[in-house]
Amino acid sequence: MNDDLIQYLLRLGDTALIQGQRLCEWCGNAPAIEEELALMNVGLDLVGQARNWLEYAAELLDDGRSADDLAFGRDERGYRNLLLVEQPNGDYAVTMTKQFLYDAWHFAVLQQLCNVEDERIAGIAAKALKEVTYHLRRSSEWVQRLGDGTAESHNRMLAATEQLWRFTVELTSADEAEQRIADANLGANPVVVAQEWLTRVTQVFELATLPVPGPANYFYLSARKGLHTEHLGLILAEMQYLPRTYPNATW
Repeated sequence: MNDDLIQYLLRLGDTALIQGQRLCEWCGNAPAIEEELALMNVGLDLVGQARNWLEYAAELLDDGRSADDLAFGRDERGYRNLLLVEQPNGDYAVTMTKQFLYDAWHFAVLQQLCNVEDERIAGIAAKALKEVTYHLRRSSEWVQRLGDGTAESHNRMLAATEQLWRFTVELTSADEAEQRIADANLGANPVVVAQEWLTRVTQVFELATLPVPGPANYFYLSARKGLHTEHLGLILAEMQYLPRTYPNATW
């Protein structure tokens, strides 16, 4: 169970970290200064959450590594983030569609984690839920605004959904280890999360005049096994460059 819990914490932490890193790529490139500030704030929230999850994982590993070591010392096969969040930002339709699909899942997971048996997990989740409530509201509004906007924005949202939907298979399915964590009241129930995620996505897509695709089919890669798309390696190469080049550097 300890190994299952460590992998679960890494999944939560790695996913938040990579999505935060992706959002920070919009710094200096966002379509408006207000959006740049909003994206950076969401990204910083996620990096902070990632630190909390990775610190707990490091304590359970008890092998001398810190949260920083886990973030900057593992290669792509060691990462457990959702495949969805490592996908490129693309245009703003892709960025906000990806953010919304992740937020809807993240919100459902955190709601359940607030009530698990492990007080450390419940505490981290309760703090994160306050931030993710805002994240979800913001991304939901953007999906509606773009989906039900101009013909151009609507078509871009259709294209973004088609591009990203296959990766949602990881949001609505679970492996045996994740189910064991849920059964032990240490993690979110994946069946409930999948139902709440689909309900939320359906509601927002209807308001955005966007069709909801059918269930995503099996995908040959799996973040749970460390099998990622080619995009994660490029993210880590940039994110880990300084700490790997100067491993003993201090501020």
